[in-house]
Formats: sequence, C-alpha cells, structure tokens
Amino acid sequence: MQDLAESFARDGHVLVRGIASRDQIAEYRPVIRDVFESVKDEKQGRIDDYSKLFMQVTNIWRLSDAARQIVFNRHFAQIAAQLLGVKSVRLYHDQALFKPPGAERTPWHQDRYYWPLDTDRTVTMWLPLIDVAEEMGPMIFASGSHHVEALAKLIADRGWPVHSEPLRAGDATFHAGGTLHSAGANRSNKVREILTVIYFASGTRVAQPANENQRVDLEVFLPGVKPGEEAKSAMNPVLF
Repeated sequence: MQDLAESFARDGHVLVRGIASRDQIAEYRPVIRDVFESVKDEKQGRIDDYSKLFMQVTNIWRLSDAARQIVFNRHFAQIAAQLLGVKSVRLYHDQALFKPPGAERTPWHQDRYYWPLDTDRTVTMWLPLIDVAEEMGPMIFASGSHHVEALAKLIADRGWPVHSEPLRAGDATFHAGGTLHSAGANRSNKVREILTVIYFASGTRVAQPANENQRVDLEVFLPGVKPGEEAKSAMNPVLF
C-alpha cells in the first residue's frame, strides 16, 4: 500500500487491481443497474448537461439499502484514506455513470472545480462494473497535473505524461480532485458501466463557492452547511 500511496502523491492517480472480486462485482452490477434504470430520467441537480457524454444517477446510496452497502464499503474507503494520508474520510457523493455506445469523449477537466471544499485531500474512485477495453473509453490522466493550477492546454506544454489503460471489472482507479483527467469515447457496442465514489478528509471546512457550480453543489451535496463550517451533513457520512 505504501507504494500505491507514493505513486498517488507523485502522479495524482493510481490503479488498484482487484479492489473487488469478480463475484462481488457480479453482485453489485444488478443492484446498481436497477437503481440506475429506475431514476435515470430524473433531474440530477447539476447545472451542466452531460447527456452527450454519459447518463448519470447521483447518490444511489440513498435509493436502496443494497446500493448503500456497496457505496459504504469500508475497504474502498480505507484505501481512499490511505492514499490521501488521512485517518478518516467522508462521502461527498457517488454516481452511477453509464456511457452508451457512440457517446463522445469526456473533455479534460478537474473535479475540484465543482466542489466547495477547502482542502486538496479529495479523491474519486472509478470502479468498472464490466471490463473496460480501450475502445470503451477508460480514464485518461495527466500525471502530475494535480500539483499546479492547470488548464487542459498546459498538458503538452508542461510535458505531463498521459496515462490510460484497460480495466477489468473489479479494478478501480483513484484520482485526486486536482488531477486533470478525461475519458475516451465509447467506440464499442456495449454500455460502459461505472460506479464512482468521491471521498474527502474528515474535518474539512466548506469553502466560499468560487463559481456557480460550487454554489449548486453546496446546496445539493452539503445541505444546510455554510462556508467556514465543517463539511458534514446527513449526506456526508464518515465511511472510514
């Protein structure tokens, strides 16, 4: 685990092979699919329209007890805490992200742009529910980009290595909130099925929203919490 933590600190992302067994994923997949299918057409509370990139359902943990057990998996949260170098992490939110055949490439972006959190101790787990071959559009990371305030055009100028590789169901990538990342277009004939879970260090304070996306996120994912207060609400349980 020490090697993974060092790689994460250096590159801003890491791949953890076999974080869940094939049998576990076989149990998780129908649970997440059922929740996704039941509410996929409802408004998700975000400003931006990602319909050309993927379909998403946020906070599946609130929609079924079985989904809650998956998102609250202590092993996943423990790895997140170890990568961040903290004793405890809270949930920011989860997402079921399903990318249909023909969906476009996800542009380069940093997750922290959307989050009103006064910390760099944030990490997103990207857990495939099926094998994700290169043609299905796995995650793409600009290694080292989390160390600076960066824009996509700087990737080539700074010489950041761009890293992507296929994943099997049960593997997971973890990336820091500041890591520039993308995902390829889905050129296969299958839906790319992913569960993401976002963790942040317990004790984090809420930042003053720096943009409209952060203002909406504060209302949706940290309801009732004000800037300067600790980032904790009924929506943000401690997972480890």
